[in-house]
Amino acid sequence: RLISGTSDLYFVRSLFLSLYPVSLYASSPSYFRGFTLIALKEGREGVTPDDYAGTFKLIDESDTQFMTNCPPAVTESIPRRRTRIQVFWTAPPSGSGCVTLKASVVQRRIIFFQDEGSLTKRLCEKDPVAMTEKPIQECCACGTAKYRVTFYGNWSEKEHPKDYPRRANHWSALIGASHSRSYVLWEYGGFASEGVKQVAEYGSPVKMEEEIRQKVGLLSSQDVRTAPSAEFSVDRARHLMSFLTMLGPSPDWNVGLSGEDLCTRDCGWVQRLVKDLVPWDAGTDSGVTYESPNKPSNPQERIRPLTSLDHPQSPFYDPSGGPITPLARVVVERIARKGEQCNTVPDSIDDIVADIAQEEKEEADNTPETCIYSSWSPWSACSSSTCDKGRRMRQRMLKAQLDPNMPCLHTQDFEPCMGPGCSEEEASPCMMSEWISWSPCSASCGMGMRSRERYVKQFPEDGSSCTLPTEETEKCVVNEDCSPSSCVVTEWAEWEPCSVSCGVGMRGRERMMKMEASDGSPCRVQLVEAEKCMMPECNAVVCMLSPWSDWGECSVTCSVGMRSRQRMLKIPVEPNLCPDELEQVEKCMLPECPTDCMLSEWSAWSECNKSCGKGHMIRSRMVKLEPQFGGMPCPETVQRKKCKIRKCTKGSRTSDKRKRQEASDRRRAKPSKESVAEESSACPIRPWSSWTECTKPCSGGIQERVMNLKKKGKSSQPNHCKKKEIRACNVHPC
Repeated sequence: RLISGTSDLYFVRSLFLSLYPVSLYASSPSYFRGFTLIALKEGREGVTPDDYAGTFKLIDESDTQFMTNCPPAVTESIPRRRTRIQVFWTAPPSGSGCVTLKASVVQRRIIFFQDEGSLTKRLCEKDPVAMTEKPIQECCACGTAKYRVTFYGNWSEKEHPKDYPRRANHWSALIGASHSRSYVLWEYGGFASEGVKQVAEYGSPVKMEEEIRQKVGLLSSQDVRTAPSAEFSVDRARHLMSFLTMLGPSPDWNVGLSGEDLCTRDCGWVQRLVKDLVPWDAGTDSGVTYESPNKPSNPQERIRPLTSLDHPQSPFYDPSGGPITPLARVVVERIARKGEQCNTVPDSIDDIVADIAQEEKEEADNTPETCIYSSWSPWSACSSSTCDKGRRMRQRMLKAQLDPNMPCLHTQDFEPCMGPGCSEEEASPCMMSEWISWSPCSASCGMGMRSRERYVKQFPEDGSSCTLPTEETEKCVVNEDCSPSSCVVTEWAEWEPCSVSCGVGMRGRERMMKMEASDGSPCRVQLVEAEKCMMPECNAVVCMLSPWSDWGECSVTCSVGMRSRQRMLKIPVEPNLCPDELEQVEKCMLPECPTDCMLSEWSAWSECNKSCGKGHMIRSRMVKLEPQFGGMPCPETVQRKKCKIRKCTKGSRTSDKRKRQEASDRRRAKPSKESVAEESSACPIRPWSSWTECTKPCSGGIQERVMNLKKKGKSSQPNHCKKKEIRACNVHPC
């Protein structure tokens, strides 16, 4: 039977460069010795090279090869018994139409042709246009709507157990935009931009954010970078929403939405949208496993959804071709509307309640504070090293006081703590990412606001929500003096590392002058700033480690083995004082090891098949294990050798046929003249019994026959003699 996944459709090569597994197999106990496999355009006979469609790729060259007189066809390397072969087939370019996969097999001396039945498989080209749906009409909604998008990860060892990376698994920051129809963040069948590539391969949203902001004036895109819960607005011009996030480690795999329309046909705004997300390939790296070495796709391929039939080593591979279990779910909920609405369908109770709740929230906002502080320093070590209660401290610096009459307090912060392993709060149910860098200040002169975000890497297993903040905002001041006599400067650069590794030190930062004062006045703005920085106490051991090395080679050349990677201490410390591991070990999977044929020991030689003259003897052995995965084939299982008992003597031609038969049987029973004469006088010869059934149906069995000889003596009780012959049977392999 010939199979190619479970679908009768294929994606064309120009859009989705996928390898389709093609299998030819026989149901037990059937088998085949040889085969030929071809792929033809529908209605073609294979007369010219143009008649063939797509290309085959060999998986096991010891079992399959291309035909020398017909290169597009695949055939066996060695004629032997087999029940299954598998190759890959790459789809032809767009416009090739339907394709017919045909196979012919050789079973013993019988050839089964490929013209009909289960040895023929018809595949037709799938239209990729439907993969990324475009809005079919312009948006007619009025006013604006505010949405919250929440990302729920479902990528886990329980749901996706194959090769699941236990240590380094993570989601990158969510990045996207609400945009118009003329802007495309990413789409199936398109090529990934440099920003999409950096998110897909490295999880870095910096370039993607820059690309979105460059289009703000032209396309009115809005950055919705925060994850996994973010808020964004849409209007009639910007009614589409797109986003993506990388799953790591991976070559270039992501999940996301592309051009999701939030405008309804009745001129309203979608209330709630829930989508399950499956992974897609950005087309910039050709790796097939989570931790494949970096292998850039050259030329770059188009964005395509991953399938369960892409590659046997893929963590999502399923020979049956079923759908991939979703890796995540995204929920988009409308939380507010502003301006006059023009939807033709009346508002539901949910619509009204959502708008009222948002209005109450906005009315409860507090007024901005007049004190501008630096960021908090890291927490100091706990004053208690046991489970007794202690305290730890952090501090921040006062950077600006906008109202001299309003005191600025709270530059130090204390909280209770206990020694390591004592606090129940340390085992937070939410696993958070590191903070993303601060956004640019919202003002180019004077006071503004800036923010930074982080996202939930892993939600609690009990399904509860995370209470840890995912966004921080703070005031920022750029060019405090906005008069014509002041110069224009850039924002402050990031703080330099602290001057000490423990205790209290200093750190600095700089900014540059962008433009001199318009009236020619000298620039009096401070361009260098310094502040104190607090590091952990000096008596605490800090393990400074190098990055992890690349994974070493697998400990075996086939099947399942182990591989390891290491890192080193940058600053020497006593090994027992540093709890961080310096070596990691994990399993590695390689193709199955070749298994050679395994045979039993030789049986004893049979008796000579002739009672006189030249004959032969045979012995056999059984096949205990057939060769697999390119192992050594089975050698001979039957051996013969010559034997000669004695010269044959001519009997009387006048004796009848029965006498000749009896004489022959007597000679076969005894090899010497003396013994024959003795037996003739002692035990009259009787005919041989029929041969018994063979003890085995294949791989060498034994048959027996006997002769009962009745010996006449002086005693009244007869003595019975019995002679037995043994021969090999069914010596063919199973």
